[in-house]
Amino acid sequence: MTSLPADEQRRIVAACFARTGLTVEELWLRYFALGGDVSELELDAFLRGLADLPRIQRDMVAHAVNERLDEVTEGRRAPYSGGTDGDTRPRGPLAALVGLLHGAHRASPERLPAIIAAAGQALDLEIAVYLADHGQRQLIPVSGGSGAGRVPLAIETSTAGHVYQHADSMVTDEPAGPRLWATLLDGDERMGVLEVAASGDADLHDPALRTQCRWLASLSGHLIAAAMRYGDGLDVLRRQRRRGPAAELLWHNLPPLTAATDTVVVAGGVEPAYDVRGVTFDYALSETTASLAIFDAGRDTASGGLVVSAALAAYRSARREGLDLRGQESAVDKALSAQFGDVAVRGTLAELDLADGGLRYLGAGREAPLVLGGQGQTTLDGGRRPPFGTGPPGEIATARLRPGDLLVLHTDGLSAARTGDGERFAFADCLDDNAGNVPAEITRRVLQAAKSHRGAEFTEDAGLLVARWSGPS
Repeated sequence: MTSLPADEQRRIVAACFARTGLTVEELWLRYFALGGDVSELELDAFLRGLADLPRIQRDMVAHAVNERLDEVTEGRRAPYSGGTDGDTRPRGPLAALVGLLHGAHRASPERLPAIIAAAGQALDLEIAVYLADHGQRQLIPVSGGSGAGRVPLAIETSTAGHVYQHADSMVTDEPAGPRLWATLLDGDERMGVLEVAASGDADLHDPALRTQCRWLASLSGHLIAAAMRYGDGLDVLRRQRRRGPAAELLWHNLPPLTAATDTVVVAGGVEPAYDVRGVTFDYALSETTASLAIFDAGRDTASGGLVVSAALAAYRSARREGLDLRGQESAVDKALSAQFGDVAVRGTLAELDLADGGLRYLGAGREAPLVLGGQGQTTLDGGRRPPFGTGPPGEIATARLRPGDLLVLHTDGLSAARTGDGERFAFADCLDDNAGNVPAEITRRVLQAAKSHRGAEFTEDAGLLVARWSGPS
């Protein structure tokens, strides 16, 4: 495809603009709505031949002109910079956005990787999609687009895994040409990575292009997460083992593993990922409050999944009705007693005030919350009561977090994990060693370390929920 010289494109765009009947101000408003970022004066100078614009901005002006011509007349359209061979499709960020959103509409989940790759072509990029398996050990290539023929990549040892761990992007120079790796994000939840190679004149070292790739990865992550709610194709790919009914129920009821606002980041996880039987967690973020909960019904009963799911449902119902910690505690107790009689569910409920770091909490069971920060590691041993469903209400305790502190809720499966010969997992030390990572990576690393310590065999389910408060907004 032959590229159109900038001067020639400008001349034809200006001639087409003269047929639109628009003023420069009216054209600028249309161009600005498409994402253009030069001023009205700069646009006027460009149309008069007094100034040049970057290729992407020229294409946006051409597209704004063509939209108007489609409304009022037939005939020649303003050309795009991609070439003069009759392909007048818009290129650049606008075309990538339109192509991705249009292609994803009513698409089956399995088609999304090819749709993402097609959107990348508007940026002169070749894109392959990798998704993290549910155990967060590997990045699995997805067929479609440029993903064919690739092999899984280890999260612990590969460049792609390094990018995934840090929820970041990175350019590597390789014999076949530069590669850009960008984390697929649904909000703050890591879904996998994109592998990006340049075609045409694209320069992966260009900061503007890297920003566009991060934007594309974020939007693609949203679309993949949404698609997995109505289809199984991509979720099945992420599974490295079969899930039993109890694990299926508990995973279905989990919130996203990571979420954030401008003042707090929350992340959680459970193990064994494919055979969890009695542990779950939940959270809710608002402008003022982070509500956190973790529940543990144990692995030793066939009904553990149902019991802990009932506790979770009662907690969510009470929280969404606006009840405070005391009301949430009462709702969980009543639901367990009414449905299961004499059962015991351990856990912790907490509310963090995002304005000042004030924490209210109560614990039902053995595992007290922890706080990690500049003052070291602190155990919050107040607010104790018997397990939910078995005893009287507990005292609600209070504490205060400092900006940057990490609040940790966990279950026995971490603090009491032992090897076959009785060696205890150094949970507190593992937290300290990993506290400098992003919260999602803290949970992944701690759970993986516990799993390795146990030889991948859990006698107790392990649940971990962490929240990092950055201070008032």
